[in-house]
Amino acid sequence: MPYTTNPHLPKVRARAISLVREQGWSVRQVAAHLGFHRATVYDWLGKAPTGVGHIREIPTQSTRPHTSPRAIPPALVERIVALRRRRGRCARAIHAQLMRDGVRVSFSTVHRTIVRHGLVRTRSPWKRLHRSGARPRAASPGALLQMDSIHRLLPSRHRHYLLTLIDVYSRWAYARALPAITAPASVQVVGRARRSAPFAFQCIQTDHGSEFSTHFTQRLAVWRIQHRHGRVRQPNDQAHVERFNRTLQEELRTDLIRYQDAPTKLNHSLRAYLTYYNTERLHLGIAGKTPQEMLELSGRC
Repeated sequence: MPYTTNPHLPKVRARAISLVREQGWSVRQVAAHLGFHRATVYDWLGKAPTGVGHIREIPTQSTRPHTSPRAIPPALVERIVALRRRRGRCARAIHAQLMRDGVRVSFSTVHRTIVRHGLVRTRSPWKRLHRSGARPRAASPGALLQMDSIHRLLPSRHRHYLLTLIDVYSRWAYARALPAITAPASVQVVGRARRSAPFAFQCIQTDHGSEFSTHFTQRLAVWRIQHRHGRVRQPNDQAHVERFNRTLQEELRTDLIRYQDAPTKLNHSLRAYLTYYNTERLHLGIAGKTPQEMLELSGRC
């Protein structure tokens, strides 16, 4: 790190050099005028370039040492980098492999080497950190719903998308096919699902996808619906909707392929399937009942 963080010091150094070289001041006069020790001014004169005319700034240099007496050999650095690039393994796995091969090196050294060479994907400073609070208990219909998206790659290399939503308590589900997914499109799907559902939505949980961004949160707040995000790298937080996605793709596979270029026709098939799913299909997760029966037991139908 630099030995000073004063942003104006580069111009002060250039001013001192200008007073000595261009105006003929003595080093002692410059030091008294600027309020620095004369040895400091001598040091600036030694570092200032010569033969370049007027100098506007002399940047602050880092005091970080160029070498360390405890630095690992370059060959070991190359080996750590090669192991990371070959398989993409984490620092802990690379350290274990080196120890097995008889190479004595600390885990922190392996981790620092990977970070120093830019081989670790860091969190973007622009990424918003979502703090959702405690997860509500799914004790009644609408208390907690999970929402997700399905991305399907077409043979034409284009994509179509399905937005899915399921109530954790009753397993009542909704889905809609879209040619593209955005936060406004996700809001529209929630609006359609609210009109179809026989109960009020209280909380919707999603992952951290761009289709569930701040715009989505703000629009749900207008409807007095809480939006919370599941934990990162915790797929069990979205287990119910992920299982519904798999069921949908397995049981509606023929129509998903047949109408992959026709979202309107696919939505007709989805409506027919969702009627079956919500009123006739038995769910082992709710003791062999249908979502309709769960809603009737709760008094919401």
